[in-house]
Amino acid sequence: MNERVGTQSADDLQQGLAGQRANGHAVGLDRRGAIGLLGGMALGAVLAGCGASRSGSSGDVNSAGDAGNAGGAHSAGGASPDTPLVRQISLAEWSLHRALKAGDITNLDFPLQARGTYGIAAVEYVSTFFAGKVADESYLRELRTRCNGEGVRSVLIMIDGEGDLGAIDAAARGDAIERHVRWLHAAQSLGCFAIRVNARSEGTREEQMDRSADGIGTLADRAQEFGLTVIVENHGGASSDGSWMAGLMKRIARPNAGTLPDFGNFRLSETEQYDRYKGIAEMMPWARDVSAKSYGFDAAGNETTIDYARVFAILDAARYSGFVGIEFEGKTMSEPDGIRATKRLIERFGVRA
Repeated sequence: MNERVGTQSADDLQQGLAGQRANGHAVGLDRRGAIGLLGGMALGAVLAGCGASRSGSSGDVNSAGDAGNAGGAHSAGGASPDTPLVRQISLAEWSLHRALKAGDITNLDFPLQARGTYGIAAVEYVSTFFAGKVADESYLRELRTRCNGEGVRSVLIMIDGEGDLGAIDAAARGDAIERHVRWLHAAQSLGCFAIRVNARSEGTREEQMDRSADGIGTLADRAQEFGLTVIVENHGGASSDGSWMAGLMKRIARPNAGTLPDFGNFRLSETEQYDRYKGIAEMMPWARDVSAKSYGFDAAGNETTIDYARVFAILDAARYSGFVGIEFEGKTMSEPDGIRATKRLIERFGVRA
């Protein structure tokens, strides 16, 4: 695949900036602002070069209308040029997948782990760790109560294993949508601002885009009923191609649909790897959250696979303001050590817990 990708036009960037977040925060860039961004150290230039503290209140930190935005201004495509960038650390539950799979901790323990062990006040769940309790109201209430007790904000739920939203068969696509709707209810109950979904399909590049746009677009329409956003992660196959993801977002064209650029997921196939920096830049106009993937660190605390300075330059060019989710996947160090090392690294770039 690895097709040549040029710089984005002002219209392309504006489309990513258009609309409004589901939680009511308006986008701060008009067409002139978009052109200004592209003119200097902006996303187009980056593409061309690519080959909250704990709440003192006992109230509900995950209350409706304030979900998912503890870090400040956060909108698709980025903050306006005169708005200070505010980025907050969140912890992706997958960072503890070994401990969760071993039964050392449970999904209900996750908020306490995030706050008590790592000093992180925002969490991103993974659906597979809910133990089949997506529709269990008492379970969801208990999880929300634990979050509130720790002053932890629920940001989003990453949905896996609920069918392909880009399935070839329309009936299978419809079934996948309904299975994801259950998670919209759960996310709303927890006070999240979004669910993360996968763009999985088969066929040609264009066929996959058409089917994925249909399924994800329909799900985004359903998500409006819950006041939620649907965000798509680069997660293998066509979705790991940044230009394909940009095309998908243009095809979906919903104000409550966006991307979740993962710093590490750019494997197209067993033999093909997409340029990660180009891919991140291509997805940033629609980014509602980003995933700080990490695998290992050198003696100076730098990630050994991903150039974080280069990635954060892309985030700066895009004026990204929002959550930066730690997602440690390394195998040569413990999960706690990997989470702490990632936290120290992103704190160098001004991201705060």
